Amino acid sequence: MPESTGTSAKQGPKPIDGEQRPIPAHISVYAFAIVPLIAALIAVPMLWGWGVSWLDLSLAVAFYTLSILGVTVGFHRYFTHGSFKAKRPLRVALAVAGSMAVQGPILHWVADHRRHHAFSDREGDPHSPWLFGTSPFAIVRGFWHAHIGWIFRRTLTNQRRFAPDLLADRDMRIVHKLFGPLTLATMLLPALIGGLVTWSWWGAVTAFFWAGLVRVAAVHHVTWSVNSICHMLGERPFAARDRSANFWPLAILSMGESWHNLHHADPTSARHGVRRGQIDISARVIWAFEKLGWAYDVRWPRPERLAKLSVAR
Repeated sequence: MPESTGTSAKQGPKPIDGEQRPIPAHISVYAFAIVPLIAALIAVPMLWGWGVSWLDLSLAVAFYTLSILGVTVGFHRYFTHGSFKAKRPLRVALAVAGSMAVQGPILHWVADHRRHHAFSDREGDPHSPWLFGTSPFAIVRGFWHAHIGWIFRRTLTNQRRFAPDLLADRDMRIVHKLFGPLTLATMLLPALIGGLVTWSWWGAVTAFFWAGLVRVAAVHHVTWSVNSICHMLGERPFAARDRSANFWPLAILSMGESWHNLHHADPTSARHGVRRGQIDISARVIWAFEKLGWAYDVRWPRPERLAKLSVAR
């Protein structure tokens, strides 16, 4: 029988669930999930000729790239799966950049994602779209849960079970505690730059809107789409024990994360897009870090390993 997600359930010495999120922090989860989404909806008519400048869009693209690579290269491939080793300055920089995506402090993020892999698409997975059945209503409910609903759960994943290595790392404990200030920085830095470049309050306001709120909403929903869409739709060329799939339309926006089937078949691989034409920007960034000497012991996919995992073999 699948393991229950309750605090009394155990696999080994420690329960799956940990403490509850404090009320102020829980309220902030709602705020940072809902407010940027509202801003993104407001942004649609604003694109038609007013309320946006090339500076706003340039800042939005720059901060989007920085923050989502902080998640894909840092939080995901490095901290969660150990796809490569990093020297201390890069390690800290990746933790800071990932925190600027406003997807939660690093210890929470890594614990949740390791738990996802431990129970992928089974009871215990924090964000599987298949937990409620396969009827039309259950699929709609599952999509909502996998995409955004799961983040409103107040009970946190047990970090002592799923992220003991990061708990023991002083640098990561500090970055975790600085999540609040880093959230303020990721929202206010675009406004500061926009205000200084245009030397106007309006330039600061529009930069805050586009490169702050709208950019955070874009990062959120692209990342969350990997949790939802990439476990529901797409191709499955590699053998994985869950329903992970490749969804090519998200490949560039997700920096290669939507080549999700290979990732679940071989979680520690530094490259997810391994076939011809599969663009994986995160893997290229890791390659650049390796060439610069900042990253080492990179776990690049091996042909024999891919052949073994291929369902067409």
